[in-house]
Amino acid sequence: MSQYGYALLGLTAAVAVLVAVLTFAVLKFTAGARDARHRLREGAAGEAALLSAAMQEAVARLQLQEQAVRARAAASERLSTRIVESLSAGLLVVGEDGRIEIFNRAARRMLQIDGDVAGGDHQDVLKDVAPLGDVIAECLKTRRPIVRRSLSLVIAGKRCHFGVTVSPLSETEEHGAICLFSDITNVVELEEQLRLKDTLARLGELTAGIAHEFRNGLSTIHGYSRLLDPATLPAPYRPYVEGIRQETDALGQIVTNFLNFARPENISFLSVGLGGIAQRAADDLRRELPDGTTTEVEGDFGDIQGDEVLLRQMFANLVRNAAEACDASGKRPHIVIRGAVDDSRGLCRLTVDDNGPGIAEADRDRVFQPFFTTRSRGTGLGLSVVQKIVVTHNGRVTVRKSPMGGASIEILFPMA
Repeated sequence: MSQYGYALLGLTAAVAVLVAVLTFAVLKFTAGARDARHRLREGAAGEAALLSAAMQEAVARLQLQEQAVRARAAASERLSTRIVESLSAGLLVVGEDGRIEIFNRAARRMLQIDGDVAGGDHQDVLKDVAPLGDVIAECLKTRRPIVRRSLSLVIAGKRCHFGVTVSPLSETEEHGAICLFSDITNVVELEEQLRLKDTLARLGELTAGIAHEFRNGLSTIHGYSRLLDPATLPAPYRPYVEGIRQETDALGQIVTNFLNFARPENISFLSVGLGGIAQRAADDLRRELPDGTTTEVEGDFGDIQGDEVLLRQMFANLVRNAAEACDASGKRPHIVIRGAVDDSRGLCRLTVDDNGPGIAEADRDRVFQPFFTTRSRGTGLGLSVVQKIVVTHNGRVTVRKSPMGGASIEILFPMA
C-alpha cells in the first residue's frame, strides 16, 4: 500500500471516530434533554399539586370563618331577640312606611294586643289606643324626638297613664321611629294621693276654726229654743219652735261630721285583718239599716297596716250609704263586701256592691268631694270621710258600676 493509501485509511478512521463521538454526544444530549423534560414535568405537577392543596386549605378556612360568622350572627340575633323580649318597657319599632317591625312582649301585654302584628300598619294596630299611634305618626312626620310625653289611655275599660319617648331612626338609609313606653299609672295615682292629702290638710286648717265658731253660735240658738216651752206658746207657734230645734240639731250634726272630717287624725298603725273588721262593722249596723237589709262578707281580705277604728268607720259609712241609696229607690237593700288578695302586686282589693240605683258616670268623680250628695237629706260627707281614711292608709278608692246593678266602691290597700 502506498503512502497515500495509509493516509486515506487514517483519515477515514479519524472521521469514523469523530462521527462516533458526535453520535454519542448527540445521544447523550438527547437523553439528558429527555431526563430534563421529565424532571421538569414532575416538578410542575408537584407545584400544581401544592398550589391546589393550598387553595383547598384556604377555601376550607374561609368556609370555617363563614360558619363562625354565621354562628355569631345567629347568636347575636338570638341575644337581641331575648333582650327585646325581656325588656320591662314596651318597645315598638316602626318603619318609614308606618309598618311595625318590632313589637315586644311587654308592649303587647301593656296594650293588651294579642297575635303577631309585625308588618301591620301601626295606626291600625293601635286604633284602640289612638293617642299612642298619633305620637308615633308625629315623630315619623317631623323626624324629631318626643321625650317623656305623658299619655292617658283607656285599656279594657280602665284609665291608664303611660310615659312615652319616640326617637327617629335617622342613621339608617330608610327613616323610621323607635318608641319606648312604660306604665306610670301607679306613679300618677300616687301623685294624686299626695295632692289629695295636701288638699285635705289645707281644708282642715282653713275651715276647722270657722266651723267651730259656727257650731258655737248654733248651740246658742239651739239652747234658746230649748228654753221655750211649747206648752206655754199659742198653738200656731208651737211648730215653729219644733222646727228650730230640729234644724239646729241637724245643722249641729253636720258641723260635727265636718269637723270630724276636717281635723287631723291621730292614727295608730297596727297589723289588722280587714275581713274581721268588715264583718264587725256589718254586724254593728244591722239595727240601724232599713228593714230587710242583707249584708254579706265574702272572699279573702288579708292583713294591712292600719287603724282598726278608722277602718271600721270606713266600712260603716260604705254600708250605710249603700243601704240608704237602695232604700230611697224603693229596693230592699242587698250589700256584698268582697275581698281579694293580689300577691303579685302586694295589694288587697275590696269591693262594696249594692243593688241600688247606682251612681251616674258624670258624678263618679265628684262623689268624694265634701258636701256633694244626690239625696235631699244627705250631708255629702260619707264618701268624703271614706276617701280620707283610704288615702290616710295609702290606698286608692274608685267608683264603678256594680254587677248587681247598683254602685260598686272599689278600694285598694297595700298589704302588710
